[in-house]
Amino acid sequence: MKISTQVMYAGNPKDLIDQIVSLESAGLDQVWVAEAYGFDAPTLMGYLAAKTERVQIGSAILPIYSRTPALIAQTAAGLDAVSGGRAILGLGASGPQVIEGWHGVPYDKPLGRTREIVDICRRIWRREVITNEGSYPIPLPEGQGTGLGKPLKILTHPVRPDIPIYIASLGDKNVRLTAEIADGWLPTLFIPEKAESVWGSALAAGKAKRSPDLGDLEIVAGGMLAIGDDVEPLRDASRPYIALYVGGMGARGRNFYNDLARRYGYEAEAEKIQDLYLSGKKAEAAAAVPAEFAELMNLVGPAGYVKERLQAFKEAGVTSLTVTPIGENPAKLVEQVKEWLA
Repeated sequence: MKISTQVMYAGNPKDLIDQIVSLESAGLDQVWVAEAYGFDAPTLMGYLAAKTERVQIGSAILPIYSRTPALIAQTAAGLDAVSGGRAILGLGASGPQVIEGWHGVPYDKPLGRTREIVDICRRIWRREVITNEGSYPIPLPEGQGTGLGKPLKILTHPVRPDIPIYIASLGDKNVRLTAEIADGWLPTLFIPEKAESVWGSALAAGKAKRSPDLGDLEIVAGGMLAIGDDVEPLRDASRPYIALYVGGMGARGRNFYNDLARRYGYEAEAEKIQDLYLSGKKAEAAAAVPAEFAELMNLVGPAGYVKERLQAFKEAGVTSLTVTPIGENPAKLVEQVKEWLA
């Protein structure tokens, strides 16, 4: 199992990236750069590439609606080149709140668009001449433009023709698609003990259609990391994060994270969290997050307990454990987990 961490959209990115450099020395394998509607991910990924030597650098995530398929492919190829083949392209549909509210484009056909983008990216990296029909007509047909467009292939030579593509997904149809076409899966708010009951059938259906050329599906998931006999209260620090997603990342009736909490068995709690959050009562929403939720999605407690949590994530199929190390010496925490996983 690999160890990864995430550069979130809050705080000074240069300070956060300096920490990544120290974590790389401690054995960190991957770093994921968030975007949402903060700083763009590729700029920070390029900076990371210049500051690091070994760690893989992934976007988590680039929304599929914010860039053309060709630009997504070019961006990934450029990052792969400057990092020496260390880029991972993390894609996701995001949600209507961000896509229509921030980017100002319709949130439509997320599954079809995702499938087309993945196919176009892979063909671009193989330096094929690109044509496409569907949501992304390439070249733009006569009547929709000047009629002067012509099929092209990427000018430069990508370092790799098979840059890994990971997809962030939660719903059955999207998870099924992920298991079919992606190199990896980026689930959010992952509880290993509940993963099989929530996603097992969708993953199995997608894998049944999966090309053997893709190999096994990588799974990236995890949470807060703190080791000690008196660190359990730190779990409460994840409550505002959980409440933000379950309560505020989407409208009522169109919140994928709220739907996930309900599928986990927290129906009443999910409704309460959303009601409170959308009423502006964020602290009360955080307090309403079930203690079990905060416990099971994190790795916080005495050493023996954290080892048990590591095993639970491994048994759930996680291949890259994402951790947010909390404490005076984050690098030491990563070293400790790396030693346990060896």
